[in-house]
Amino acid sequence: MPATKTAPKTLTASKVVPLGDRIVVKQTRQDEVRASGLVIPDTAREKPQLGEVLSVGPGRLDDNGKRVPVDVKVGDRVLYAKYSGQEIPRGVFGDTDDEYMVLKESDILAKLA
Repeated sequence: MPATKTAPKTLTASKVVPLGDRIVVKQTRQDEVRASGLVIPDTAREKPQLGEVLSVGPGRLDDNGKRVPVDVKVGDRVLYAKYSGQEIPRGVFGDTDDEYMVLKESDILAKLA
């Protein structure tokens, strides 16, 4: 019986296809103006730790060679570890305002309901 390939699931036609248990996340932008009216400049703003899953790899291989599926799916909102993942250079997806990251499944701390 031939091995079947599982194509990565994607929300948009992207140029980045994650491998293994990697996940492409679009970072959620933080508010630039606080409730008190204080404006936070880009240089002082912390990197977001929230994002939306855009693409999911097929999963990692276990010791027996079987695929272990990823627990998140396209469209999920996730919270991830602060100093994790790899940023994707701006412009790869055609837009320059949004920021994207490639994370390992283990870097994701929680799914948001």
